[in-house]
Amino acid sequence: MQDVKTGTFIANARVALQDENLQVALTKMKTGFVDRRSEARARLPEFDQIRDQARDIKNHTLAHLDFYLERFERKVTEQGGHVHWCSTPEDARQTILDICRRLDAKTVTKGKTMIAEEIGLNDFFEENGIEPIETDLGEYIIQLRKEPPSHIIAPAVHVLKHEVAEAFVEKHVERDPERSLEEPRELLDEARDELRQKFLDADVGVTGANFLIAETGTSVIVTNEGNGDLTQTIPKAHIVLASLEKVVPTLEDASTIQRVLARSATGQEASVYTTFSTGPRRPDDPDGPGEYHVVLLDNERSKMIGTEFQEMLRCIRCGACLNHCPVYNSVGGHAYGWVYPGPMGSVLTPSLIGVEEAGHLPNASSFCGRCEEVCPMRIPLPKMMRHLREREFDRGLGSQSVRTGIRMWAFYVKRPGLYRALANLKFSILGFLGRGKGRFRWLPGAGGWTKYRDFPAPQPGGTFQAQWYERGGARSPKP
Repeated sequence: MQDVKTGTFIANARVALQDENLQVALTKMKTGFVDRRSEARARLPEFDQIRDQARDIKNHTLAHLDFYLERFERKVTEQGGHVHWCSTPEDARQTILDICRRLDAKTVTKGKTMIAEEIGLNDFFEENGIEPIETDLGEYIIQLRKEPPSHIIAPAVHVLKHEVAEAFVEKHVERDPERSLEEPRELLDEARDELRQKFLDADVGVTGANFLIAETGTSVIVTNEGNGDLTQTIPKAHIVLASLEKVVPTLEDASTIQRVLARSATGQEASVYTTFSTGPRRPDDPDGPGEYHVVLLDNERSKMIGTEFQEMLRCIRCGACLNHCPVYNSVGGHAYGWVYPGPMGSVLTPSLIGVEEAGHLPNASSFCGRCEEVCPMRIPLPKMMRHLREREFDRGLGSQSVRTGIRMWAFYVKRPGLYRALANLKFSILGFLGRGKGRFRWLPGAGGWTKYRDFPAPQPGGTFQAQWYERGGARSPKP
């Protein structure tokens, strides 16, 4: 698998907060993703009803996952393709390598696939004498920079335009070093020119899959670039690399989920390309691969079935939870230390590699609830992060100071009378000390807060609970 550095999240986050280029790049996400999603949602009045349908489709599929996976395999085989069942990343890598070696592959073009990142496929290819070529523009940029993706749909969102130009000048050494790369179009044209012949020369193409359709044995990719089509139609073999939960029962089900996918991801009505692939090239087909393989990866996902984390398997990798997360928007994706960042990564990563390795991630949340609010599949991410925090605590993981603080807090909240008395006492003391100030610049024991912001002084009226009881459990009358 890709190197895991989730245990250094806190240190990674501190570095990210001081990275000026990263902070500039992250400010563009609101316009690029958040505003566009909001506008796309507003243009579709039935958006929430479709979300409910999409959720129900995935819930039904997960409840009968074995049936639909077996049906998918049967249909792929009927169409002349092959399905390979892989329990671990090692199994998946070796299966793909065996296919490539049998075809004497020297180069492999790759469409965007997070599962390839999960299993560390590029490094494995290079170790075995095969050149992997990323063809998605964002993935191509970060491959040149030797970086992992920082976002699940926009892998180079952290890279500024001048940094892309610098990477092109450094890596495309046969070109005029004085050429203009000021305009985005110039960068795009150069990348297209560099990749065109590589598409034609590639021996094998690897793509991911947004959906696997059990009804027809079809894999579906949803993209905004033509690279996916070129990757899977020109080479000798097309390898689809996907995880088990990508299967859906029918074409109609895939179409329903697609209606919320692009709107949630990029604010589009639909992505530019939606490509359906069913088996290898047939005798009367004008193009297509000679062989069609689907590599299905488990990697601990089947263990999530029937647990409090099963709902995470509804995820369609739209990135909406990342785009709206205040933590992700502060530190970016690399701080999370593995393939899946943001709220979805804070649940999926510990589920795949263990809370011992990734216990920091569920704590990287303000629990504002925006991730669940915008998720097109209605995944209760905050609830699952709480479950993971409980698991971390029960296993004696995490810092001793945090564990001690939680025990002290639990002691008091189990004794409501004592809790209220201490809360009222602290309220009175802080109210007295803050009289006329309005806020504190420093408080003992609250340095984590006051280092970055002032602490508001309590205002007259008592604690929330005191005001609630005073009103007999009623809300304040409207003015």
